[in-house]
Amino acid sequence: MSSYAVGPTKGATHVRHVIIIGSGPAGYTAAIYAARANLEPLVVASSVEAGGELMNTTDVENFPGFPEGIQGPDLMTKMQEQAERFGAEVLYDDVVSLDLNGPIKKVTLGSGKEYEAYSVVYATGSAYRKLGLPGEERLSGRGVSWCATCDGFFFRDRTIAVVGGGDSAMEEATFLTKFASKVYIIHRKDSLRASKIMQERAFANDKIEFIWNTEVADILGEDAVSGVELRDTVDGSTRNLDLDGLFVAIGNDPRTHLVHGTLDLTPEGTIWVDGRSSRTSVSGVFAAGDVIDPTYRQAITAAGTGTIAALDVEHYLAARGEAGAPEVTADQIEDLPDADAA
Repeated sequence: MSSYAVGPTKGATHVRHVIIIGSGPAGYTAAIYAARANLEPLVVASSVEAGGELMNTTDVENFPGFPEGIQGPDLMTKMQEQAERFGAEVLYDDVVSLDLNGPIKKVTLGSGKEYEAYSVVYATGSAYRKLGLPGEERLSGRGVSWCATCDGFFFRDRTIAVVGGGDSAMEEATFLTKFASKVYIIHRKDSLRASKIMQERAFANDKIEFIWNTEVADILGEDAVSGVELRDTVDGSTRNLDLDGLFVAIGNDPRTHLVHGTLDLTPEGTIWVDGRSSRTSVSGVFAAGDVIDPTYRQAITAAGTGTIAALDVEHYLAARGEAGAPEVTADQIEDLPDADAA
């Protein structure tokens, strides 16, 4: 399937085959597959977060094909180059609103420009989860951070802490030992949920000290972080810990704010998709990556769902006209058969 009856509307606004929202492993993989199918995808990559979470990751050791590992930003650059090689267009802007009803989807960007497409792949990933403490926002950039690779350099020879117990927290803490003189890991339980290899690396690092059964009750400091108030999760007692910085690594929340009330969500807050497909509750709208995955959240699984989304888009468009047939205009597409089951 390399050409379709569905195509740009003649004499009217150019209607694209597919717009991909998001530029992480899912978005760029979808773009690679869609571009190779001659769908000429437009990728809205974001103006400030292009490349997704891997842009804030150092060594990626578990992505197939890189036995010596690869830096996160380098991996995303290669994915983008591969998508563009096959004809994907990447746009550095932010989606501010979506109209997903009807056969033609409308995407409005922060620049004010509007784009139309017969299908949309929603691959917006997830956002850093916050502690929800009063001082968190006030001291953001003044000692509070969610990105070790972004801000670790500023804490050379300082004492800092990482909050969390998963892989991301262990990775952040281990990376930060390159700069800090001391790194505490604060975890509200007495065991970690991180993978075994990540735990072993943290336990073996002399600069890391674990504080178990403890949560951060308050972040101290006026113009910069000076410490935290800790609360024991077993007996409720509190104490203060002097710090120069606090890194929060307690998970992520799927970026679904643009589709609330439009697409069905799961109890976990991710976008609902039909079984192993990428089909959402709205015809012509597909989802991929962390925005549909509350469990695995790996670069390779996100890339896999990006593949599925592109193939689902290809099948969806093909069901609306045979290859080589006359182009279908925007007015005529409403009369075409539904492809939800394609």
